[in-house]
Amino acid sequence: MSGMPGKPRALPHPKNPPPPPYTSPHLLRDSLHSSPLIQFNKWLAEASDPNAPTPVREPEAMAISTVSPSGVPSSRFVLLRGVDDRGFVFFTNYTSRKSRELAENPNIAIVFYWKEVARQVRVIGRAEKVEKEISDEYFGGRPRGSQIGAWASEQSSVIGEKTLKERVEEYEGKFGEGDVQRPEHWGGWRVIPNEVEFWAGHTSRLHDRFRYLVQPDGSWKVDRLAP
Repeated sequence: MSGMPGKPRALPHPKNPPPPPYTSPHLLRDSLHSSPLIQFNKWLAEASDPNAPTPVREPEAMAISTVSPSGVPSSRFVLLRGVDDRGFVFFTNYTSRKSRELAENPNIAIVFYWKEVARQVRVIGRAEKVEKEISDEYFGGRPRGSQIGAWASEQSSVIGEKTLKERVEEYEGKFGEGDVQRPEHWGGWRVIPNEVEFWAGHTSRLHDRFRYLVQPDGSWKVDRLAP
């Protein structure tokens, strides 16, 4: 009937489905570092090891979620570019939707999912712009095409079919063979966590979950959560 919602289409569900390939080692409280940032770096190093039995494709890929001033959430994938002693760092255009939303509301959520090793890391925190020197250093090491692209792309704005190509040509001509300086509208964000959860998948949905919550003195309280 027109205008009436249809019956949801169920996904295939075999009578005897094989168990998901969750083979992550079990997590124990005593095996976790007291700092979630150090624990994350340990997991990231394992996921990034090219000689690992099960390599992870793009372990630095992370979904980040921001919220508009009216409370509308928005998610997208970006690449983690570093973890310092304060938090997780990524780079983007400061005029993009995510940057505009972070300027209004710095609360942010991050999720890493490494399917190949059945691990997930969830982060909740607040975003701040990184120091200009850090943005300059990172920008200086980018491929020249990416440097030009940072000038040419007015990220998240509506453009015509040929606009981006024309702007790339414009800035290629402007910089010629010289160095490309970082534009003021491009730089890094640091996500300072106040909650970090480590998830290790197991069969029968009996997953390991440990949540770190920051305390008033800066230490971390670690609890096991039910899956």
